[in-house]
Amino acid sequence: MAERDEAERCLSSALEAAIGTIGTTLDEVVTCRELVAFLARHPGGTATVALTDGVAEDPHGPPTTPPAPQRAAVDPPATPEATISGPLADPGVSAGAAAAVTPGATADPHAAPPASPAPPASPAPQAAAGPEPAHTLTAPLAVDRERPLGTVTLTRTTAPYTDADLAVMRQAARLAARHIRHSRQLAATEEVALHLQRALVAEPGRPHPNLEIAGRYLPAGPHTLVGGDWFETVRLHFGRSLLVVGDVMGHGLDAAVDMNAYRSALREVAATDLPPHRVLRHLDAVVAEDGARRPATCLLVRVDPGRGTATFASAGHLPPAVFGPDGSAELVDLPVGPPLGTGVGGYEPATRELGQGDTLLLFTDGLVERRGEDIDVSLARLAGLRLPPEPGPEQVVDEVLGRLDAHHAEDDVAVLAARVRTRPAT
Repeated sequence: MAERDEAERCLSSALEAAIGTIGTTLDEVVTCRELVAFLARHPGGTATVALTDGVAEDPHGPPTTPPAPQRAAVDPPATPEATISGPLADPGVSAGAAAAVTPGATADPHAAPPASPAPPASPAPQAAAGPEPAHTLTAPLAVDRERPLGTVTLTRTTAPYTDADLAVMRQAARLAARHIRHSRQLAATEEVALHLQRALVAEPGRPHPNLEIAGRYLPAGPHTLVGGDWFETVRLHFGRSLLVVGDVMGHGLDAAVDMNAYRSALREVAATDLPPHRVLRHLDAVVAEDGARRPATCLLVRVDPGRGTATFASAGHLPPAVFGPDGSAELVDLPVGPPLGTGVGGYEPATRELGQGDTLLLFTDGLVERRGEDIDVSLARLAGLRLPPEPGPEQVVDEVLGRLDAHHAEDDVAVLAARVRTRPAT
């Protein structure tokens, strides 16, 4: 009785350690490493994990494609049952080729079952001392009867593995499998969300042919859900085009839904050919009446290539930059009203000339903001950039994203660059 209590105490202690050390992140590779490190201590030995492909699917349904191991290891068992393998005369033989014994059975069908699983008898002594025989322990990386995500194998040349070792390994493998499956499901959800975001922002309206544009959207890292950053272009009358960037507060699917609602409403209002500041007033009133939409910042720029002018209106958004033909940058000074959705209004226009070769750059705050840094310092960094001469929209976008390290930004980034197309000399 005392021995059983001690065994249960040791098992409980080991499982408590497993819960605290396995699955500390949502990275399946890290989880596997944590599992290997844990098993190397409990029960002990050399641990190996062989994962199948990371495909997110119903764990109880049939696989869509046959899974393939990510790296060589033991073959997965036909059913999710852990096995204890006896000593191997040749350590190079795979566990699948060894004499496997499931709990409650023995390798010899004619022998009487022992009280507890024990390894088969060791090979006959050889004349010359050889390497120590290896004992192996194999279990599926699965929870109960779910489809295994791979296999876990332990090998050691000291004492044979016991029932207690098997219980620890099986529970640790179950814990790791649950975390890995959650990680794969989250990765699949993030991929869907990212495709949704890219689909929403990658198809802006087409401006007039007299305007060159380039736009990019960058998510904030691989584990961030879809956000509310967006850009848009709207073709207006008389060869003019409306350029738009916006940022709905927050992240996640709700922000993406609100972003799409703002975008649709803006297209409808802009079609009336109102001045940019009146478009913002109308949007602000519509959103404030709804009450269910999140606030958003927004910047509108109406470009008139025929007159060589740009008219701006801002709803709580950062100012745009203008890159001249010499590659230098200048921030546009314009009045800033409250974000959309407050119902306060108060948006005012600002107009400036666009010289030949000037390229406008509209962006969301993720491009320049840095944690713990004043926004004026962040904007000054952008204004201090010096690009190669005669930069067009594509080059401006690529250069700015690269020099400001936007691919590692802490927030989503949306940028839109535009330049009046130069007419060929006649």
